[in-house]
Amino acid sequence: MTHIRDLYLTAAESAAKLIAAPQVAAAWHEPSALPKLSVQGLAGHLAGQIFFIPKVLAEPVPTEEIIPIHDYYARVSWIGSDIDDPFNVGIRTSGEKDAAEGAAALASQVEGVVEELRAVLPSAPSRPVRRPTWGPWSISLDDFVTSRLLEVVVHCDDLAYSVGVPTPELPSEAVETVVDLLSRIALRRHGQTDVVRALSRAERAPVSISAL
Repeated sequence: MTHIRDLYLTAAESAAKLIAAPQVAAAWHEPSALPKLSVQGLAGHLAGQIFFIPKVLAEPVPTEEIIPIHDYYARVSWIGSDIDDPFNVGIRTSGEKDAAEGAAALASQVEGVVEELRAVLPSAPSRPVRRPTWGPWSISLDDFVTSRLLEVVVHCDDLAYSVGVPTPELPSEAVETVVDLLSRIALRRHGQTDVVRALSRAERAPVSISAL
C-alpha cells in the first residue's frame, strides 16, 4: 500500500467518527459554517469524499492523458468560483442528497464504506482515474486519493466547527500533505509576495491568502 492511501484511510476513519457524533445529529437541520449549506449538506459532502473512492475504482480505466496533481488544481474551474456558480450549487445539492436519509443512516453508510476501503484500497492497482466534470485529462489513483485527503481534512474542520466540537486530530504527515497542496494553490491565486508576507510578516500581510 502506498503511504498516501494509509494516511487517507486514517483521515476517513476520523471523518466517519465525526459524522456519527451526536452533536452532528442534533444540529442536522441547522446552518453550517459554510454559506448556504446546512449541517446535513456539509456532512453529506464530507461523506462524499469517502464515497468517491469506490466509485472511481469501479469505473473503466480512462484513456485521457495523466497529469500531475498540481496541474490538476491549476486546471479545475471551481477554485475561487462564486457561491452560486452551478458547480457549487451542484455540490450543495449533492451533499443534501447523500445525507437525505438522516444522520444515523449516513453515519452507518460511511462506516461501511470505510470498512470496505480498508479491504480494497491498499491492494488496488495503480491506474488513472477521471471524473466526468474534468477536461480531457486524468490523474493517478494516488493523486486522486491525495485530493480526497485534502477535502476530508478541510471539511472535517468545517463540520466540527459547525457543531461546536474539536476538530479531529490527524497524523501530522496527513496535514502536512494538505498544507503543501493548499500552499501551492495559494501561490497560484495570490502570488509569492502575498503568501510570503502572510506567513512571515503580520504587519503587512494581505487580508487573505485562501487557497480555495
